[in-house]
Amino acid sequence: MNPYQTKTDLLPGTNLGEVYRSAWRIYHQIEKSTRRKPYVRSVYFKKEKIFFDLFWAHLKDKGPKERFKRLKFFAAAIDLIKNTRLTPVIKNSPHKKTEIYYRFAGLTKANQLFIVQIKENTRSKNKYFMSCFPVE
Repeated sequence: MNPYQTKTDLLPGTNLGEVYRSAWRIYHQIEKSTRRKPYVRSVYFKKEKIFFDLFWAHLKDKGPKERFKRLKFFAAAIDLIKNTRLTPVIKNSPHKKTEIYYRFAGLTKANQLFIVQIKENTRSKNKYFMSCFPVE
C-alpha cells in the first residue's frame, strides 16, 4: 500500500479536550459550507461526497485514550480524503454483502503513518468516513 503524503500535521493538544476542540472546529467549518449533511468531496471517487455520519458515532464507541489517538489524525485524514489519487485496499464486508470498505494509507507532515477507512453502501452508493487511526 502506497501512502499519500498530506500537507497537514497532527492536531495540537496534550489531552482529549484540547484535541476534540480542534477537531470540532475543523468539522464545523465543513458543516457551515454544506447545506444539509456535512461532507467533503473526494478526488479518488471522482468528486463524490464522503459523509461524516458514522465517524462521530464510531468515535463514541471508543475509550478516551483511543479517541485521543484517532482525533489527532482528523485534519490529516480530511486532507487525504479530499486529495488522494492513490489506490486503497478494498475489502468486502464480512457482515453485510452490501458494504465495501476502502482503506487509504497516509503520512502526516511529520511522516507518521495512519489509515483512513471509508465505507460504501453498494445499494445507495453513499460513502461514509468511518475512522482514522495510527499504524503502530
